[in-house]
Amino acid sequence: MAEPERTERRLRPAPLLFEPSEAASDPEHFFDLESIEDPRELLTRATELTLAFRAAQDRAVEFQALAAAQLADPRRFDRLPASEIAERAEWTEDYAVKMIEFGESLQRGGGPDEA
Repeated sequence: MAEPERTERRLRPAPLLFEPSEAASDPEHFFDLESIEDPRELLTRATELTLAFRAAQDRAVEFQALAAAQLADPRRFDRLPASEIAERAEWTEDYAVKMIEFGESLQRGGGPDEA
């Protein structure tokens, strides 16, 4: 039996824009969501932001892994041990080792875009 054709479009995350400076003085302010009165519109915009933050987090983790792998590269004269990378990134040493390995796999694949 053939699989049904996928017609759903892939959601593209909304761009993350910097909060205006007045947002810092108003703890209730969050990307202007508090000003949206229509619950349908609020749900749509909040979902867009959720997807954007998830995508940003994934990208940031990939770049952390790349940096960790580069810092741990034995060919570097200023190579850092996993323990020091862990301290700098506020990770456990075990997690730093895993991130270094992940970064090495990203490097072999050509970077975060190809991972």
